[in-house]
Amino acid sequence: MNWQSQMDLTSEQPDPNTDEKKKANAVVETIQQLGQTATPAMTESNIFCMTIIGQVEGHLVLPPQNKTTKYEHLIPQLVAAEQNHKIEGIFIVLNTVGGDVEAGLAIAEMISSLTKPTVTLVLGGGHSIGVPIAVAGDMSFIAETATMTIHPIRLNGLVIGVPQTFEYLDKMQERVVRFVTSHSNVTEHIFKELMFKTGELTRDIGTTVIGADAVKHGLIDAVGGLGEALKELNRRIEASKSAKIEVTLQ
Repeated sequence: MNWQSQMDLTSEQPDPNTDEKKKANAVVETIQQLGQTATPAMTESNIFCMTIIGQVEGHLVLPPQNKTTKYEHLIPQLVAAEQNHKIEGIFIVLNTVGGDVEAGLAIAEMISSLTKPTVTLVLGGGHSIGVPIAVAGDMSFIAETATMTIHPIRLNGLVIGVPQTFEYLDKMQERVVRFVTSHSNVTEHIFKELMFKTGELTRDIGTTVIGADAVKHGLIDAVGGLGEALKELNRRIEASKSAKIEVTLQ
């Protein structure tokens, strides 16, 4: 074997440190992104999980330091989940302070119009426009310590003090009231009473309900966490499958 052949063989041999470097870089990247060194192996699931975290961002771009959920990102995901035959159920997890009213209502309307079983779970908080989103599914759960703040619609910035402005606000508020009352067990009277209650929130009007209180008022269907919510979603998926089989046999 000549010298040139030895050089070729040497160049073809992989550097034993390359794989170790790749593994080390992968670990560092995982720590930076997820705060842990290893993640559970992901298997293909028949459930699509969507998270609504932070502030719902609508027509205005929020400051970069805000944790936001952009509605223009969620709508294509919901369309894809509805069209994907492998996805049999949709699980929506909320921990939101609210945000853009029209964007929140758009998300809620999309969820409520899905033909596949949907279950929502409020963890931490489902405040403001998060309330319609929380009740938009077929079944809603709330963690025992989670809270929901119900208050009238507010406008930021300059407000023109003319009758048309207040009529617009009133109509928008009625849209929220109508959606929530039609997709939950709360009555319009109780919901408006919670919305316009004075004295509970400092320098503001509205009500904060916690866990079991949200169920007592009829806003949320049940108190429960991840296990209970997924169990209910799987039950509804099986019921949906059985119903389709019966229709086919007929």
